[in-house]
Amino acid sequence: MDFSLIDIGANLAHDSFDDDRDAVLQRAADAGVSRIVVTGSSDASNRKAASLAQEHPGVLYATAGVHPHHASEYTGDSDAVIRALAADGSVVAIGECGLDYFRNFSPRAAQLSAFQAQLDIAAETGLPVFLHQRDAHDDFVEVLEPMLPKLSRAVAHCFTGEHESLREYLAMGLYIGVTGWICDERRGTHLRDIVEIVPDDRLMIETDAPYLLPRTIRPKPKTRRNEPMYLPEVVRVVADARGQTEAHIAGITSENAVRFFGLD
Repeated sequence: MDFSLIDIGANLAHDSFDDDRDAVLQRAADAGVSRIVVTGSSDASNRKAASLAQEHPGVLYATAGVHPHHASEYTGDSDAVIRALAADGSVVAIGECGLDYFRNFSPRAAQLSAFQAQLDIAAETGLPVFLHQRDAHDDFVEVLEPMLPKLSRAVAHCFTGEHESLREYLAMGLYIGVTGWICDERRGTHLRDIVEIVPDDRLMIETDAPYLLPRTIRPKPKTRRNEPMYLPEVVRVVADARGQTEAHIAGITSENAVRFFGLD
């Protein structure tokens, strides 16, 4: 691959990478993935993501937030950690934050409270927001929409929704993050039909590693662990679905990521 890609969401702080993280980064670079935003999703992963970004300046960047699965653990200390990390140049977005009613690992009231608290931090710091939403569209929009005038930018990370919600997010001004979900013939085929409506200047790509290994990779990998080196497969499928070249997708998604996160 002759072009450079930016993975806007990889959970490289995940313990599945503890034994070979440097090799994972090398394989990503060899595959043309030049920059990666490491997702923070809990107190511990926020610190680790920021630390990784500090260790790899210009290659790794971090987000700081509490995933809705961990919303019941959101405390004053969590808030303080996010605010402290937000003042660090290695942290380029607030999140992963939002609502997840599919799993409900945290009570909905706790999810709503943690989501609002993190949107407040984003509004105060001017950092963009890295959003998560699953099976919670109505409440998600109800909380997010009034905050949008105060937010710099927001991306619907790992978008898996339908045509109607995609149009609504675009109308709200959100960027759209597409993962290997679009490569899943069992549950992602609808994304291939609707990804073309995302404007060139609002599309970004991500692996969500170690999750969502693209099922279209051939030969099939020996392990189910996803990693950033597989981002070119997301590019290939997105380009095919949009009727654009892989080089075009690489170019626009990288430009959008640099602008969205303020990357150097």
